[in-house]
Amino acid sequence: MTATADHLTTAPNMPSPDDFYEALIDAHQDLTTEQSHAFNARLVLLLANHIGSLPVLREALAAAREH
Repeated sequence: MTATADHLTTAPNMPSPDDFYEALIDAHQDLTTEQSHAFNARLVLLLANHIGSLPVLREALAAAREH
């Protein structure tokens, strides 16, 4: 899918995905399972706010459920 304001970008779009993954894992370091779940929830809400488009967020929710 191509990147537009109205659609979810599903093609690789990050120059250093391994660096992001490492930062994500590091952010969970020393958190309990409950704290880790709360962190993930806050991160999802922050990123959803950044995206700001309900149609795109609904696409993301549907895509995440498919996998």
